[in-house]
Amino acid sequence: MNGKRASGGGSENALAEAFRHAPEPMAVTGADGAIQHANQALTELFGADEAELTGRPWFDLLESHDVEHGARAHQEAVSGNWARRSRLRLAVTDKSSRMAEIGLRPLTDDHGPASGAIVLFHALSTEEADLRVVGDLRTDNSDSVLWSLDLSNGRLRELFGPTPLGGLLAGDDRELEHILERVHPDDTARVRDAIAVSFAGRDYEQRFRIFDRLGDERSLHVRARYVPGQPDRLVGIVDDVTEHVQLVRRLADRRRTEAEHGRLVTELSSKLVSATTVDKVMDLLSEEFLPIFGGTGAAALYVEEGLLRTSPSARERGYVEHIDGRRADDTDFPMGAVIQDRQPRFFESRAEIVSRFPAAVELMRSVRGQAWATVPIFGDGKIALGVWQMVWDRPHHASRDERALMLTFAGLAGQALQRIKAQQAELELADAVQRRMLPRQVASFPDMDIATKYLPSRAEWRICGDFYDVIELPDNKVGLLVGDVQGHGVEAAAAMGQIRVAFRAYATNQSDPGVVLGETNRLLTETGEIVFATCGYLVVDRGSGVMQAAWAGQPPAVLASRGTYELWSPETGPPLGVLADTEYTVTTRVLAPGTTLLLCSDGLVESSEVTMQDGLAQVGEALAEHGENPRAAAQVLAEMAPAGRGDDIALLVTRMIPRATPPPEQAESPENLPVNAG
Repeated sequence: MNGKRASGGGSENALAEAFRHAPEPMAVTGADGAIQHANQALTELFGADEAELTGRPWFDLLESHDVEHGARAHQEAVSGNWARRSRLRLAVTDKSSRMAEIGLRPLTDDHGPASGAIVLFHALSTEEADLRVVGDLRTDNSDSVLWSLDLSNGRLRELFGPTPLGGLLAGDDRELEHILERVHPDDTARVRDAIAVSFAGRDYEQRFRIFDRLGDERSLHVRARYVPGQPDRLVGIVDDVTEHVQLVRRLADRRRTEAEHGRLVTELSSKLVSATTVDKVMDLLSEEFLPIFGGTGAAALYVEEGLLRTSPSARERGYVEHIDGRRADDTDFPMGAVIQDRQPRFFESRAEIVSRFPAAVELMRSVRGQAWATVPIFGDGKIALGVWQMVWDRPHHASRDERALMLTFAGLAGQALQRIKAQQAELELADAVQRRMLPRQVASFPDMDIATKYLPSRAEWRICGDFYDVIELPDNKVGLLVGDVQGHGVEAAAAMGQIRVAFRAYATNQSDPGVVLGETNRLLTETGEIVFATCGYLVVDRGSGVMQAAWAGQPPAVLASRGTYELWSPETGPPLGVLADTEYTVTTRVLAPGTTLLLCSDGLVESSEVTMQDGLAQVGEALAEHGENPRAAAQVLAEMAPAGRGDDIALLVTRMIPRATPPPEQAESPENLPVNAG
């Protein structure tokens, strides 16, 4: 075909025959693209003999809109840039065309410039053309790459030419190792493991992160099929799923935020429902609800004697210093207007609220806010109990969900305030009942120093039934009583009073403490009321110091002298009111002169955080130090309260006063001998 080589021997003739009968259409052209030789497949493709094709530039065989592209591809091939194939349309007849893939190879001497080119016309079948079009559409300006990996040398190529994503991921680099260097460090190991398996003949599919040539992190979904051959290959597709992954992350973050939001709403609603003071309700609305609505400040105020009031902690923050104490019916301000008509008001800007409430201009200057929401706090009777205001530091439109949620919380707050007011009334009544039931002043004796103390619980609304009593008995005896009625509130306080009165009545007619407990127990069980009480009752002979004790579930008594103490646990029976026929055993012991005795309810020495053993140990040490002065000891015990103040506390401290030592000359006189001397 080239002049020098055509004059050769049989090998050149063989090459010429191979060219002429090759299955693919081919042409040999000059440097200008004119056809010098056309093989049989090319002439059959165009329905013309070789003479008709010879001398025509091969790119004139293309559709008119592809001629210029073909001429440019020819010049690039002659110049040495011949690696790419071009998909162009052939004008096979006047009325039809076929898609073809054109391959160009330059004809060069050993050292000279290209004298022409060999042009390969691969006419695509309809199915191939359709697949090529689909491939073009799949990769053209998309986040996909159709790729092939030569497993013999680890080189990649894009099946349909460079794509934007391919340029970002690889550019002109075709070495697999160089591309793997940009895989995210956390994904490198598993990507390399999967590639190694693919080299052994397995298909490939994986998602991983990679840094593109601009340094941005991308998430890829790579799929490939193993294609055996010479060489073996992986042929597949790369999809950029970064946006999808980011969307999934955003949705997951949103779900987490919504879940946290829901958890917070539930938690705060529970706190509102269980709040036990007005200040606690106000503080919850003023502080803990801000994160839900994204506000920068909030104020909750309740109506008290016609004035707006808030909690002390809110006043300390200074946010409501210009509101606290204002008249609740002053409709020149948003709070008063909302309380008056019980309708919420939402203002999206400072200008909007000032235009509606001009009198609030001075008030607005003290608040750095751009949007406000003010909702009423009302109870079952639709009477406004207060108002709740949320502030944002930028213009804010309260959505329908936000408005509904604020009104829901305000409703819960109103219910809590109503409940608290009812509980407060019950507390005041129970406190009055309890103080009337306890003895205003206990009996006093010249040879005994007695101190008593009652401490109400500090655990919101817990008025209980703890009680004490000192009963003067016949035969120079005294009864010492401490008890605890189960339950709280007015019922417990009333039951305590009944038990104490009944106990005193039985005790004045019966010296045996076990019988007194038994009679009181029988009375409680016969009334039909479900009332239980623990109780410790001591009868002390003031002359001999002999103590007789009957116990119904009370903590041990504590006996202390200077620097030491011990616990005394009389034999105990069940609490009063449990079993009708219970007999209570009497335990006897001597209270020596100078010894201090403590009876107390369990609220002093036991709680969920403090065991009774630890509480009694602390009480015993304090009594050993201060027991010589029962009143001082009672005060010390009340202040230390080892178990805290979560329950009522009743305590009774008594000390047998030592008798004065007689002069030596009177020591053996019969009238100075102890009464129990033998």
